[in-house]
Amino acid sequence: MSWKPFGRERRERAEVVAPITREEVDGRAAALQRALTLGGPALPADDVAVARKLLARVAERSRIGGDHTVVALAGATGSGKSSLFNALVGEPVSRVGARRPTTSRAAAAIWGESVPSELLDWLDVPSRHQVQAAMPRHAELDGLVLLDLPDFDSRVREHRAEADRVLELCDLFVWVTDPQKYADAVLHEQYVRQLAVAKATSIVVLNQADRLTPEGADSCLADLSRLLVEDGLTDALVLPTSTVVDGGVTTLVDALADVVQAKNAADRRLAGDLRHQAQRLSSHVGAVREHRTSGTNAELVSALAQSAGVGVVLDAVERDYRTEAARRTGWPFTRWSQKLKARPLARLGLDKQVSDGMSRGDRRVVLGKSSLPPATPAARAAVDLATRRLGEKAADGLPDPWADEVRSAATGRDGAMADALDQAVLRTPLRGRFPGWWAAASALQWAFAGVALAGAAWLIVLALLGTMQIHVGVPTMAGDWLPIPLVMLAGGLLAGLLLTVLTRTLARTGARRARQDAQERLDEAIAQVASERIIAPVEAVVRRHDDTARALAEASA
Repeated sequence: MSWKPFGRERRERAEVVAPITREEVDGRAAALQRALTLGGPALPADDVAVARKLLARVAERSRIGGDHTVVALAGATGSGKSSLFNALVGEPVSRVGARRPTTSRAAAAIWGESVPSELLDWLDVPSRHQVQAAMPRHAELDGLVLLDLPDFDSRVREHRAEADRVLELCDLFVWVTDPQKYADAVLHEQYVRQLAVAKATSIVVLNQADRLTPEGADSCLADLSRLLVEDGLTDALVLPTSTVVDGGVTTLVDALADVVQAKNAADRRLAGDLRHQAQRLSSHVGAVREHRTSGTNAELVSALAQSAGVGVVLDAVERDYRTEAARRTGWPFTRWSQKLKARPLARLGLDKQVSDGMSRGDRRVVLGKSSLPPATPAARAAVDLATRRLGEKAADGLPDPWADEVRSAATGRDGAMADALDQAVLRTPLRGRFPGWWAAASALQWAFAGVALAGAAWLIVLALLGTMQIHVGVPTMAGDWLPIPLVMLAGGLLAGLLLTVLTRTLARTGARRARQDAQERLDEAIAQVASERIIAPVEAVVRRHDDTARALAEASA
């Protein structure tokens, strides 16, 4: 007659292994692999090595696949683990020691017609026993690979190492304890608590429960359940077992049958390990935050423009406009003097412009360096300050390795930056189209000059005729006292002078407009350099961090 604590009514046939799909395991593994690829240098090397080892184990276990479920019996010395193993197998396969552990290597018992040799080779379990098909409930356990492990609290270091090695590879744990050692610190602190973090599926059995009264068994089971919850193992199945009482392992066989028939214990173990490792790595990334580099670009562009000598260029653009206006609209009698002066943009080596609309011939022009003065210490300091602020803003809230990488991307510049700014200035069109009023003013100037020359020539002819005492009548105006040739000379000169004053006034207004247009184009060119040389590298690091964080979140979901 079976004792009530071991009856089926003690356990609800709840699902021991929650449903999980192979696609979920593959998705977690792919996400973790992506996170390692993206964030490897900024993640702790030890954790990365553990994660890569785990991914190799996942790939190997998935490759082996099959319908077999690997269950490990793990327990402390004297817990009756080997006796329980023999009771489940139905034969004295595992040696039982009265005083000290006798199991030094894991031993396997296989239910089913086929022996999963490749799986057992991967587990490195040489001792293999195929359970007889005549055993009760053999069909329900078809596909079970039950491992009897060395005691994990053994004084022999090799025994403990063997137990730890197999525990890392198995699909499900059956923790075997007894009324004397169910609260043992080794079990809870070194094993259950550690594996609970990974949400590993576990069954915990209180073996040798026949030594207790029913009330004592209930008390021990309740206390053991409480300890497991404190360890974080909230979903473990806690069962009493006995190898000397009829039906003492029935509930455990029920649980194992549930696990085997679910056929996803391996996937659940792998998914749990992947989740646990991703969660460990997630502590080394920060929160995903948009627009980390926004708000500092204007300051950076302004500092780079100062460093590139844009102010000098704009002054030259303004003077160049006025000089060209004077050449084209000035008094024809003095225009020649303007040609003797070097144009302001030519002095800076900015007279040859290259733009997107240049001709094929212009594209063959090889740009050299400009003659702009080097950046002042104050300008360089302004660039350093702007880049540091950009780096600090982008690195805000990131763990140190990521923050250091962001700051390095923002401030780690070389001498190529000065050349890039110089080329940006060289490639920026600084002269716009000449205004239409220049041609009209020039035509008027030549007309006024023609009138003045005609009047001067007329007066010279009259003077020559006078020296030869040849008297010629001269048309007059304004009361017959103002000769028309004199009016033509004076009027042409005065009109030309007034037009020159007017064109210079208009040229100053146009020069300011040309300066503004050039500043917009230069700011755009400088902003592109800032984006390519500073902002893009920073955003690349931030994007890599965010993608790493998203991948880890996917793997640990």
